[in-house]
Amino acid sequence: MLRTVRASGGRTTLKEGPTRDRWLLNARYLRGLSADNLLRPYRAEAGLWSYSGSWGTTVGADSPDGPQTWHWGWESPTCDLRGHILGHWLSAAARVGEEDREVAARAATVVDELATCQRANGGQWAGSIPPAYFERLAAGRDVWAPQYVVHKTLMGLLDQYRIAGNDQALEIASAFAGWFHTWTSRLSREQLDDILDRETGGMLEVWADLLAFTGDQTAADLIERYDRRRFFEPLLAGADLLTNKHANTQIAEILGAARAWEVTGERRWRDIVEAFWDSAVRARGTYCTGGSSCGEVWQPPGEQSARLHAVQEHCLVYNLMRLAAVLFRWTGDHRYGDYWERNLVNGIRAQQHPDTGMPAYFLPLATGSQKKWGRPTEDFWCCHGTLLQAQSSVGEAAVYLDDQGIAVCQYLESVTTWPDLFGGRVELAITADVEQGVALGQRQTAYAAAGIQELSARPLPRRRPNHHVHAIDVRCERPTRFEIRLRVPLWATGSPTLEIDGKPLPVEVRDGWILLSEEWSSQRIRLTVPSGLSTVRLPDQPDLVAVLDGPVVLVGLTEQETVLSGDPADPASFLTPDRERHHSWWQPGRYRTHGQTTGLRFIPLAEVRDERYTVYFPVRCATSTGEHISSSNARRAVRPSEDL
Repeated sequence: MLRTVRASGGRTTLKEGPTRDRWLLNARYLRGLSADNLLRPYRAEAGLWSYSGSWGTTVGADSPDGPQTWHWGWESPTCDLRGHILGHWLSAAARVGEEDREVAARAATVVDELATCQRANGGQWAGSIPPAYFERLAAGRDVWAPQYVVHKTLMGLLDQYRIAGNDQALEIASAFAGWFHTWTSRLSREQLDDILDRETGGMLEVWADLLAFTGDQTAADLIERYDRRRFFEPLLAGADLLTNKHANTQIAEILGAARAWEVTGERRWRDIVEAFWDSAVRARGTYCTGGSSCGEVWQPPGEQSARLHAVQEHCLVYNLMRLAAVLFRWTGDHRYGDYWERNLVNGIRAQQHPDTGMPAYFLPLATGSQKKWGRPTEDFWCCHGTLLQAQSSVGEAAVYLDDQGIAVCQYLESVTTWPDLFGGRVELAITADVEQGVALGQRQTAYAAAGIQELSARPLPRRRPNHHVHAIDVRCERPTRFEIRLRVPLWATGSPTLEIDGKPLPVEVRDGWILLSEEWSSQRIRLTVPSGLSTVRLPDQPDLVAVLDGPVVLVGLTEQETVLSGDPADPASFLTPDRERHHSWWQPGRYRTHGQTTGLRFIPLAEVRDERYTVYFPVRCATSTGEHISSSNARRAVRPSEDL
């Protein structure tokens, strides 16, 4: 049943709910970053800004544009990476600007200012760092990732063209590409290969995008020159080149290979992508969160227990989710949707502070871990940038199209509208029923508050539900027959149930999907997916298990290494529901231990702020006399992390 799908092609807007709450938190941060600060390194490089400390030569008032107002951390005027955030900001602003005219207008101003800087630099260079950094790179001298920095600028410009329709952004990027074409033409193949070994970032993806947008031979030449054969050819041959190597470097290059396949149709590029996924994810395995790597490098395949301290750099989570989305488009395989979902709730959300919106660079999973949050303008890690992009683009993964109809991949509260699909206007709205089901990140709403006042009109479950309930409203301008496919999540604990306009229908799940073929006009689909607790073991230390509630990783609030007594395959043997209801909403993922020598509370990893927590616990089966025994059957029942 696998089939190629494509992006929805419609306009998707997030509706009220936990996903939009996180989107709005991110949009607030996006708006809080001023254009002047974002542009400062670009203007300085173009000779359009400088700072002397005061207005006068010997006396005078302090400048109001002093260092206390600037961006610092990796955006400091003396940092080799200065200017990298602006590209991320432009990419995120292209999406947020679809709803926020102020953001759209500011983004257009930023693009215009970059054009001014480019003219001041002679008509090609539009970077925040000096071209001399690239000469250092070619000479093998020390410089911190200049291509990574420039890639962000080019990426932001191309997203402004692709999403916001800004033609000037494409003109700047095309002229900027001319500089790289001239520079690389002076280098031998061996010199280019040496340069590509030094964190090239997503430059290959940029050149593929430019070729798609312009058809320019300059972009085609750059794709060929940025073909990192030292990496790609051994990867195709099945060699493990990843262990203990910088993870996000390779993922960005593979995203470039993926785009090159889509633009050129050359099969080798797709083979590279598939070989990478096999090596990086399938053969290597993931942590219970769905994330990969520790300390920014790939762990050896199947070996995680010694590397729980600095897991899944935020950038890596986001870029692997992008890659999973690409592979889902190519294949329609539901497993890529499962992977994306697991990383959304235990990565993108778990690494964004629920109150401040700031990112966590890493997500430690060791005993007594604590998240370390970035600051708004003092750090500017790479993860600040991917935070802006990840949160602003989440809605794009909800709905896809194929030749037969619509595929619902992620049940995000959203409305997708197509002005002209199947011969007329079509709208598909996804809503979570958070009274009859659960949803992570629920909060107080006026509707929920009214629900506890109305004694009979809206009856509530007696206890916290163990299922997710999704309503999918389909509205067509004219009655039209097409297919709607609904992904059944990997974490489902039983067969889902289905209704259309209140009428129960038999459910057949094929290859992870429910297929509905109807004449659609104005109908409501109601999908109920049973959920519950499960465990995931560490591959190389199977007596250590993590607990999940549906797709959500739970953590015990403890700093101590704690042995739990129970069945490793049955979390209900040591956990019981806790704090299940708060005022007018259910609190999913909250449990406490029972029958243990020490009592612990468990909460979703995504809701941890500054608490100390532990993810993996040794769970020992016990006989009736209290003696601990090994249970090989129980271990086999525990899901391995590589199921994703």
